[in-house]
Amino acid sequence: MDAEASSFETSEMMGTFLASTPLLKEAWRLCSAANAMGSGAFVVEQVGGVGYVAFSGVQEMPVLGWDPSCTMLAPLDAAGHGLFAALTRRYEGEEPVMVHSGVLHRFLHYHSRNDLQSQIGSLLDNTKSIVITGHSIGGSIAFLTALSLLSFLKSIFPPSVLCIGFGSPFLGNESLSRAILRERWASSFCNVVATHDILPRLSLDQSLVQTPHWKALIRFWYTFMMSPNSMNLSDFQLTEEDKAWLFSFAAADMERLAQVGEGSTWRSFWPLGNYLFCSEEGMICLDNAVLVKKMMHLMLRTSSPSCVIEEHLKYGWYVERLSLQSLGRRFIEGHLSESSYEASLSMALNSLGTSQQVLIAPMAKDCLKMARQKERHPNLNAAYLAIKLSKIAPYRVEIEWYKACCDNSDKQRGYYDSFKQRGASKRESHINKNRIMLKAFWDGVVSMMDRNKLPLNFHKSLEWVIEESQLYKLLVEPLDIAEYYRSGMHMKKGHYISNGRERRYEIFNQWWAERVVIEKLGNRRTKYASLTQDTCFWARVEEAKEWLDKIKSESDPNNLAFLQDRLNEFEAYAMKLFDGKEASADVLAKNSSFSLWLKEWRALKSQIYPLIELALPDCFQADSHGDLFTSW
Repeated sequence: MDAEASSFETSEMMGTFLASTPLLKEAWRLCSAANAMGSGAFVVEQVGGVGYVAFSGVQEMPVLGWDPSCTMLAPLDAAGHGLFAALTRRYEGEEPVMVHSGVLHRFLHYHSRNDLQSQIGSLLDNTKSIVITGHSIGGSIAFLTALSLLSFLKSIFPPSVLCIGFGSPFLGNESLSRAILRERWASSFCNVVATHDILPRLSLDQSLVQTPHWKALIRFWYTFMMSPNSMNLSDFQLTEEDKAWLFSFAAADMERLAQVGEGSTWRSFWPLGNYLFCSEEGMICLDNAVLVKKMMHLMLRTSSPSCVIEEHLKYGWYVERLSLQSLGRRFIEGHLSESSYEASLSMALNSLGTSQQVLIAPMAKDCLKMARQKERHPNLNAAYLAIKLSKIAPYRVEIEWYKACCDNSDKQRGYYDSFKQRGASKRESHINKNRIMLKAFWDGVVSMMDRNKLPLNFHKSLEWVIEESQLYKLLVEPLDIAEYYRSGMHMKKGHYISNGRERRYEIFNQWWAERVVIEKLGNRRTKYASLTQDTCFWARVEEAKEWLDKIKSESDPNNLAFLQDRLNEFEAYAMKLFDGKEASADVLAKNSSFSLWLKEWRALKSQIYPLIELALPDCFQADSHGDLFTSW
């Protein structure tokens, strides 16, 4: 099945694209200009229809972190001001998004500069695309700048942002990488890494940055970056012992990182986006984080202390070669295999410069094969999901049948309350199992999206995705809310909307909102909805019930006024739903939680506000006993 191939074949398309366009050359040219300007500099320039922002690789020493913490990782939300709102949002069970504290500190310094903000604003006004780039530590600052810009542009228009780092160290943890995947931004990031450069392989923590070896290395790198023509590499001041120590440190650091698997620890650095590895023989682009770490480790094993230091300063040379290497590759292994997949492996190994390494080549080849063994092409995954959905469709149909039975029951409790107050009957047990099966399917869809295993336009190009996810949300979320309050989770975690709502529902809300905007849906209804359009309505009812209980015993005037406002606001909101025909029959059932709440609240309100005339909506009538019920 060569058609399924491995992910490295797909990611290499990005590397080929970059090498065959002026993007890399222009980015490096501006990085060099920013480096020459010294510490804290940046360059902003428009080239044709593309705007460029380049950050200097020469940064003040605090960027390397004098933080007392061992790993030097800080929570991204420490940036404040909602700069990274899309990335810092956490769901149940997720670890916090962490980034290098020194880089974050330096980014915030740049972000506070009015000159930088105004120039970026001008680029956005005058260009269709923007490239943010940087060399060394400047690349890490560029990554954070791009993330903040993507977060800002997300609420305005689809962003066209590309970030290119040259020899940049790790920025954050696995949670950061996953958050970027979740937002579908991974393809916007590319870190160009020379085969033997040690900086991209280092976790810049206290055990490194306070050593004399590192300080000497930084002085040399920074001096060369600012004056590349006035210095000869033969003037290198580090001793052979210093080089050997730094190389050993990088090798040990990379070996440790390569052994850290997915989900192992949130305090470990983790690759993000694409990695474009370049050697004298060629290039290869990888986007699988585990694969990237293993390959970085293997390539470092082909190096030596004598070359890893200079490699960090040779990106200009590599960029010049890449455009030629993208047009054709030199093969050492002889004739290519008839299998396109085996041929791709041979080309990739040659591009990495590992094809002739007796010990490394087999391990590098096995590493590349990992992707093929674990991955399926995104389009095939989407087709597989459509087939799987057809198999679980009966679960949804049975829940629809259950809702109809509840709506027609003599108990008049409605769909939500019938499930919440269910006994040990086989019918309700079966419906609950169906709910769990559907949850597993849709959580699987979200997980595949997070890991870039589905097409980028998955929810836009396939009509069934929008329709089925919306129907699932309308039908099943009320049951999830019922189970949440039935099991007492609100007593442990707090109310559902702010503390218990699953992430999938927020994603489905976003999909549907995008569709409503694009297709201009939402004409006014002429009859009541078969399913309440606000799927969190019952959670709001549960909160209103709690307010009502509190107001009965509240004596503090301020708290009493607050509770009255909340109850009135919810009542007004509910009436708006009824007026817009966006509530279903089960909401207005005689013995539903909402009907009982409304009756009790209005009785209490008539005592609190005796002079206020209470007008019932047309959907309510009073029977001979004064009870509220619905007429349908």
